[in-house]
Amino acid sequence: MSHGISRRTLLGAALSGGIITPLLAGCGALVPASSGSNALTVHTQISGAVAGAQVFSDVVAAYQRSTARKVALLKNGSDLPIVFETSTLAGKEADVAIVNMMGRTLSWTRLGATVPVNDYLDDWGLRDLIIPEALAEWTDDEGRLRAFPFTRTNWPVSFNTGLLEEAGVGAIPTTSDELIAAADALRSKGIGPVTVGGSDWSGQKMFLQIIQGFITQDEARTVFSTGKISESPGAIAGVEHFVELRDAGVFVDNVQGYTSDSELTQFNTRKAAIVPAMSSALALVPNERAAEVTVGGWPKPSSGGVLEHPSVIKSFNGHGIWISENGLGKLDLIKPFVQNLYTPEVTDEFILGSGRDMSRITDTVSQDFPLVAQGSRLTDDDVTPVMLPDLLIPDAVFEPMIQATALAYGSAPADRIIDAFEKSYQAV
Repeated sequence: MSHGISRRTLLGAALSGGIITPLLAGCGALVPASSGSNALTVHTQISGAVAGAQVFSDVVAAYQRSTARKVALLKNGSDLPIVFETSTLAGKEADVAIVNMMGRTLSWTRLGATVPVNDYLDDWGLRDLIIPEALAEWTDDEGRLRAFPFTRTNWPVSFNTGLLEEAGVGAIPTTSDELIAAADALRSKGIGPVTVGGSDWSGQKMFLQIIQGFITQDEARTVFSTGKISESPGAIAGVEHFVELRDAGVFVDNVQGYTSDSELTQFNTRKAAIVPAMSSALALVPNERAAEVTVGGWPKPSSGGVLEHPSVIKSFNGHGIWISENGLGKLDLIKPFVQNLYTPEVTDEFILGSGRDMSRITDTVSQDFPLVAQGSRLTDDDVTPVMLPDLLIPDAVFEPMIQATALAYGSAPADRIIDAFEKSYQAV
């Protein structure tokens, strides 16, 4: 049995319990029609309405014109991981995948769906171009660099100071007591306080961020990898604090029915004054609204917490550039393509043209996306970084956990929320 077949057998067994055939239905359409032995095939998540999609298309087009090398693109959104895995089982995967590191993709390199890129980091002259913390985050416990870190995640909180002033709130809240007082003032003027997607992943992130106000980063790793909130007094206090904020009216009415799209719509139309949103979403806030917005962190607990400053989720697990097993046969095509993506010119195009935060070392700051620029300027003297739990939560837990956090945004008491949260892990 060849090394390639054993890789795919291992991957198939891990992904489908040994039942591979159903996943292969329709595999003939999983590679771009324009692909071939002389073309580089790239399966990308930077497409559609995603921030940076047009910039990426333009960069690839310019690369093809300047080098006369052919690049065939296959585009998917959130379903890219399963499409890539299916094509891998059939031996038809793209040479390169550009996708987030979370859930399913965390195990790709271990299972052989993609190859470690440690050796190429130095051979291709990329090590000194990439933020060291990004390389550390993309390296697994066995020392394998899963992929080249490309985009990164900054998840601050935006405050419409115009609305706060209309409600008589003189400064953005930095503690939970100040947040509750601001919410009361906003409601008295008919303005929604904090908007968030209580029914989807954005509300889940907010819930997990609030818990981190009461636990250390080491404790957070244990809680988010095991789901055992009930064994952590700090995590229990975090859930109780969330309930306190919810019952105090901090979140907009019916928040459990909102999504990441509707939260941004509420904020952009001045129906809510505060929104926690990642920088790629802040790039979509119109300039008229951005002009009255200040970016900061989530207010720290007024008592009993562990944070020195308001918190901001920071992570480098945005899009990475992964090399597949098929890509091993096209390293001569992949090397110049990847090197081009890390040139200062391309980095500037993403930052200036789409407001993306990048993992490449750069001094360039977004000019046309002021909220993204504000977020990038936040320092540890302003905010306390907390982790993005996606790197620890098992993939099968994500959807059940979102149901649990949606329950939290309703009217459930803390003990029921904790029970639902822990049960979401029990199915794994």
